[in-house]
Amino acid sequence: MLRRKFINQSAAGMAAFTIIPSTAMSDGKKIAPSDKINVGCIGTGKQGPILLRFFTEHCPDVVTVAACDVDERKLNRFKDLATASNKKKGSDTQITLYKDYRELLERSDIDAVIIATPDHWHAKIAVDAAKAGKDIYCEKPMALTVAEGRAMVSATRKYDRVFQTGNMQRSWSDFRHAVELVRNGYIGEIKEVNVNVGPPVVQCDLPSEQPPSTLDWDMWVGPSLFRGFSPELSPPMEVDVYPHWRMYRGFGGGMITDWGAHMMDIAQWGLDMDLSGPVEFIPPEKRVEQGMKMIYDNGVVLNHVDWGENNATQFIGTDGRIEVSRRFLRTFPNENLAKSDLKDSDKRVYFSENHYQDFTKAMRQRTRPISDVETGHRTASLCNLCNIAYELERPFRWDPNREVSNDHFVNAMLSRPIRGNWDFTNF
Repeated sequence: MLRRKFINQSAAGMAAFTIIPSTAMSDGKKIAPSDKINVGCIGTGKQGPILLRFFTEHCPDVVTVAACDVDERKLNRFKDLATASNKKKGSDTQITLYKDYRELLERSDIDAVIIATPDHWHAKIAVDAAKAGKDIYCEKPMALTVAEGRAMVSATRKYDRVFQTGNMQRSWSDFRHAVELVRNGYIGEIKEVNVNVGPPVVQCDLPSEQPPSTLDWDMWVGPSLFRGFSPELSPPMEVDVYPHWRMYRGFGGGMITDWGAHMMDIAQWGLDMDLSGPVEFIPPEKRVEQGMKMIYDNGVVLNHVDWGENNATQFIGTDGRIEVSRRFLRTFPNENLAKSDLKDSDKRVYFSENHYQDFTKAMRQRTRPISDVETGHRTASLCNLCNIAYELERPFRWDPNREVSNDHFVNAMLSRPIRGNWDFTNF
């Protein structure tokens, strides 16, 4: 069978297919053309090479055939890295470079795209990729606004694409175990969840500078309202940092969305709210960087608060606490609970041992991965609504089913002005 016809088969037709395990491939072993998944990487700055490394280590069937970026120096560096990755897999495939992602999407031999751009580009690229028939791996936070997230879901469903959001903590054992302990009542009825991440988004006040000649700054800004270049927003590749665009309105959502997309995602998962969210947002009375209360319809309160551990989630039940981060899994008062096995009768959540293999497996089987587009959207929406409440400095009600508020100012902030011809709603 032709590779692309094979990839695009329905789930029913793919039921008997078994994905190649990573242990079956050794360095330099040739990949049969029918087994390859050709990907194009869009965004090659900080996160792009990191994702390339993960897909290289865990997905021997993935071959990079194209890359796109508006910074030609970062793009050329990525080409060297991707070429070495392909050779490690026994592929001599050449990587074609693009400055405009739309040209990359026109290629019929590309099965999936990896989107690692700044957040303000996610929606437009993802919608266009779905229209072009590509499956999508998109970095978190999935969307910059609630409206953009819903458009990404709608386009994914309309064109029957596989979409994995980069909330990879769902594929980590400690987080999964914490969620299963919560859902099975090991600490009783959940009353509160505390999430400690950094501050909400702020207005960008960085001084403007002349952009380097190797960077198309107008294209970098893309659909957002224009502002001048700053190396804080797009640092030179010699500076190995996570760029600060994530802190500023119009490009990111502050730490509320950046780390919140990880830790509030675990709260959503533990509370079994992947298709819903809070119904009320109550900001602190004084303008501070923490203290938001988000109340679910069942009465559980999600707090954005410093509870003593940074970038961590704390579940509080009637019979104890569960605390989890990338550094620890702790249970109280029974400290042994963290290492205990579940009972055979306990409910289990979706199991994924590896976030990247889970994506390629879902591609081949035409199923939904562990962090499907709707899941990513619900987590991003919660974070974006939290930012809105901090900015408005007043409480509001939220209908997670209709995705509308009782406050017309909130509804006006569910989207944003789009500059130029980068509208994402036409699909």
